[in-house]
Amino acid sequence: MGALRVTHIITRLIVGGAQENTVDSVLGLRARHGLDVDLISGPTIGPEGSLESAFAPCPQVLSRAPHLVRPLRPWADVQACRELTAMLRARKPLLVHTHSGKAGILGRLAARRAGVPIVVHTIHGPSFGPFQGAIANTLFRWAEQAAARYTTHFVTVAQAMTRQYLAAGIGQPNQFTFVPSGFGLAPFLTSKADPALRARYGFDSTHFVVGKLARLAPLKGHDELLQAIPTLLRLQPQMRFLLIGDGPLRARLERELQERRLSQNVAITGLIPPSQVPALLGTVDAVVHLSRREGLPRALTQALAAAKPVVAYDCDGAGEVCRTDETGFLIPPGDRDALVRRLVQLASQPDLGRRLGQRGRELVQAEFSVDHMVDQLHGLYQRLAEAAGPAAQAGK
Repeated sequence: MGALRVTHIITRLIVGGAQENTVDSVLGLRARHGLDVDLISGPTIGPEGSLESAFAPCPQVLSRAPHLVRPLRPWADVQACRELTAMLRARKPLLVHTHSGKAGILGRLAARRAGVPIVVHTIHGPSFGPFQGAIANTLFRWAEQAAARYTTHFVTVAQAMTRQYLAAGIGQPNQFTFVPSGFGLAPFLTSKADPALRARYGFDSTHFVVGKLARLAPLKGHDELLQAIPTLLRLQPQMRFLLIGDGPLRARLERELQERRLSQNVAITGLIPPSQVPALLGTVDAVVHLSRREGLPRALTQALAAAKPVVAYDCDGAGEVCRTDETGFLIPPGDRDALVRRLVQLASQPDLGRRLGQRGRELVQAEFSVDHMVDQLHGLYQRLAEAAGPAAQAGK
């Protein structure tokens, strides 16, 4: 079997977990296994930053579909499907691998129209669930069920995604493969506290700094953390908070911090390139993750790689790495008392935090390297190509 020709499709290349996963997969499959892999993305817009620079050494790998945008825009969506179909017909890949909601739906439809033999879709996070209303859930569930008819195989970044999609009548059990979302471990494994970096954000060695690594966007739980901060400061006056990231909620969050007189206790980094995340995680003492919608949060695995204990809402796949009394504390969504209790416990018991963080580092080292992720994807592609048979391979 010769080198597989594979095209990945994603909605946009902002700084985010699903996007970093996709970039690492494309570049890793090319470098490690010599596959003929390229990537199609819609325009990268928004305050979250861009990962497009990762393709500067190989610009031919990245192409853009101008009408592929995240919001629901019927006319643009029709145009995007036509663009993707034409691009796939020209490239003739044996396998198309889609990521994210919009690209996942339109990309799979375009692959079907272009006659691509093998279509894989990664579920990075749920497109339906308790985080939105009944009408939206019905629409997205229907769209996913329809797209599943054009899907050869699903990749999930969390076992929870497999369970949720099967429960919704999407796919069959033998169509799902769990592939942990790997990342470059080395910078996190060597990260350490940096007094100068702490000072930049107004913190010193006497402070217990709680980090939150997430886009400043809805459903990420920033408001819930802000509501708990006054109680946390009353119980632990030396506690401080570092919000790592940027997004559409930044201006409102900054205004509320000023109105609540919390600006001296909470710092917002703004847009941070992925290369600077390890240093920031090395500088905090614990990481909190309060998202209501995730697959398996990369913020948690990166925090654990940096040997930081984590406190997270029990949503989707968070519990697969945030294990109570082993790597951190998993708490019920919206339970402010539990959030306060666990953060106070970590601040008052530094030995506990070190033990949890070290166990988390061991867990992540074993399962979340980029090489492990890329090797699993390559093995899956090979199996799917063999199952498709010589006729499909010859046609591509």
